[in-house]
Amino acid sequence: MKKFDKLFEGFSQINTNEWEEQISKDLKGRDYETKLVWKTIEGINIKPYYRKENFNDKYKSGTGSFPFIRGNNNNEKKWLIKQDFCINDIESNNRNIINSINNGVNSIGIYTNNSQGYQYNKAFVNIDNFLKLINNIDIENISINNIGNNNASPFLSLLDEACEILSIDRNKVKGSTGYDPIGFLTTNGNFHDDEKLIFGRLASLYNYAKEALPSINVIDINGQYFHNAGSSIVQELAFSLTIAVEYLSNLTDNGLSIDDIAPKIQFNFAIGSDYFLEIAKYRAVRVLWAKIVKSYNPQKTDSAKMFIHALTSNWNKTIYDPYINILRTTTEAMSGIIGGIDALTINPFDNSYAEQNEFSDRVAKNQQLILKEEAHFDKVIDTAAGSYYVENITEAIIEETWKLFLEIENNGGYIKSFKNGIIQSKIKKTSNKRNMDIAFKKKVFLGTSQFPNQAEHIKNNIDENIVFHKHKQSENIIAEPLIIYRGAQEFEQLRLRTEKHTKTPKVFLFTYGNIAMRKARAGFASNFFACAGYKIIDNSGFPTIEEGIDDAIKSKAEIVVLCSSDDEYAETVPQIISQLKDKSELVLAGYPKEHIDKFKELGLTTFIHVKSNILETLKEFHNKLNIK
Repeated sequence: MKKFDKLFEGFSQINTNEWEEQISKDLKGRDYETKLVWKTIEGINIKPYYRKENFNDKYKSGTGSFPFIRGNNNNEKKWLIKQDFCINDIESNNRNIINSINNGVNSIGIYTNNSQGYQYNKAFVNIDNFLKLINNIDIENISINNIGNNNASPFLSLLDEACEILSIDRNKVKGSTGYDPIGFLTTNGNFHDDEKLIFGRLASLYNYAKEALPSINVIDINGQYFHNAGSSIVQELAFSLTIAVEYLSNLTDNGLSIDDIAPKIQFNFAIGSDYFLEIAKYRAVRVLWAKIVKSYNPQKTDSAKMFIHALTSNWNKTIYDPYINILRTTTEAMSGIIGGIDALTINPFDNSYAEQNEFSDRVAKNQQLILKEEAHFDKVIDTAAGSYYVENITEAIIEETWKLFLEIENNGGYIKSFKNGIIQSKIKKTSNKRNMDIAFKKKVFLGTSQFPNQAEHIKNNIDENIVFHKHKQSENIIAEPLIIYRGAQEFEQLRLRTEKHTKTPKVFLFTYGNIAMRKARAGFASNFFACAGYKIIDNSGFPTIEEGIDDAIKSKAEIVVLCSSDDEYAETVPQIISQLKDKSELVLAGYPKEHIDKFKELGLTTFIHVKSNILETLKEFHNKLNIK
C-alpha cells in the first residue's frame, strides 16, 4: 500500500463543517431539510450523506455472533432457494418439483390453501397421494414447507409417516409447518377454531414435531401480511415481533423452555422496493429478536438466532407491463440477500394475474441462481458492513421498531391490540398515505401510473378472479381483518374498464405556441390520460388557433387538452373555449394562477399539473364519459 500513499498527498482532509458550508452554498437559500433530507414513511429522517463520525457501532459483533446483526453464519453466506407449488395434478406437480430441484432449487413450498383460493388439495388426503407428490425427492436435503395454516397437523403427520415408509432420517428433514393462528386472525378477523383450543394445539404440535421431526420449524410468523396491507417497515417488524412474543409467552407458560421454542420459529417477511431500507430491515430485526430472546434467559446463545424467510413483495407488482416486475423482484432479492436472509422466495412476475406456469417459475428460479452463481452474492457474508449509510439506517429502524413494539406490548400485546383495532388503525394510516402518494405520483408504478404502453391490452389475457380476488369475510368476526391489496390496482381497474368499454375515449392534444412548453405539456397530458387507457391524438403544433380548432372538431375527441405556455393561454384559451366547450370536455395542461379565475368563469374547470390527484381526476372523467 505504501507505493500508493503519494496519490493522496494532494488531497486535504475535508471536515463536516466544510461539506455543510458547500452544500448550503449550492442550495442557494433553499431549505436543507426539504431538499435533501429523506423523510420516510417509517418516520425516519435520512440524511443525504453519512461520515465515520455518524457511526457509533452500537451493535458491534462478529459474523455469526450475538446479536447477529451481521447474519447467523460466521464462515459462509448461504440461503435456501425456495420455490412454491400449487398442487392440482400430483404426478405433474412431482415432475415440476423434481425439475426445479435439478436446476438449483433446494427448498419447496406446498400450497394447501391460500388467499388466491387454492383449496385443501388431494396431496393431503392420504399417505399414498403424499408419497406420489414427494416421489424421488431427497427430503433429507431439500427443505419442505407447508403453506396453509389449517393443514399444519396433517402435513406433519404425513411427513412423519412418509419418513417411516421410506426409511428417511427424520433428524435431517427440514422445513416448516406453516402454523400461524394469529396470522389467520390477522387476515380473517377471527381464529379458525376456539382460541383456547388453538393454543393448546400449538403446544401439542410442538411436542409432536420435537419427537417426530426435530428439525422442522413449527411456528410461522407472517410479517408479509402487514407489508402487503400497505404497512411501513417499522410496523411490519414491530407487529411480527409482538406476535412472536405471544407465542413465546403461551408456550413458556405451558412449561416449554426458550431454548426449545425460539429455534422453531420461522419469520416470513416481504421484501419491498426501498433498496437500502430493506437491507437494513433484516439486519435490524435480527438484533431486536436477539434482544427479546435474551430476556427469556436462554442457555444457548444460538437460541437467539432468527430464521428469516423472505418473499418478494406482492404490494408493488402490476398487471400492466408485467415484465417490469422482474426488475422489481431482482432488486428486492438483492436487498434480502445482502441483508442476510436464510431462505428466499421470488414470486413469479405474473402471479398477480395468472395461474402458476412453467415459464414464470423458471424466470423466478433463475433470478436467484444468477445472483448466486454469476453475481456471487454468496461470497461475502455481510456486504453492507461498514457502510455508514446502511449502518445508520439499521440503527434508526431498530429504535423506531422497538418504540412501536413496546407500545403494543403496553397495550396488552398483539391479540388484544388487534381486537381493539389498534393494529388496523396504524396500518390504515400508513396505507392511506401510500395511496395518496400513488394518486399524486409521488410513488410511481412504471408502466401503470407513469409511462404506460398505450398499445398494451390485457383484458383477454388475465383472470380477474385472481387479479382482484376479494377475500370472503369470515362470519362472526371478532376484529376487522387486514385488507391485502396491491398499490397499483385502482389504476389497473380504471384502465380495464376502458378496455371493456364499447368505445375507447379519444384525447386530442391542442398544441400551440412556444415549442418547448407545448411539447412538455403535451407529453405530460399524453402520459396522464394514457394511464386510463384513453387513445391519445398528438399533434406537432398548429400554426393558427383556427386550424387547431378545426382539427379538434374533426377528431370528434371526447377530451381536448390545451397545451401551450402560460403567457399564450391568456389570449388563446377564451377563443378555444368559445368554439369547443359544447363539443368536448376541455382540459388545460398547467396551472397559470393569474388566469385561473377568468378561465373558470368561461367554463374551463379542469387543470392538470404535477400537483394533480391523477387517480381522482381520471375517475371523474370515467364518470363523465359513462365508463362503467
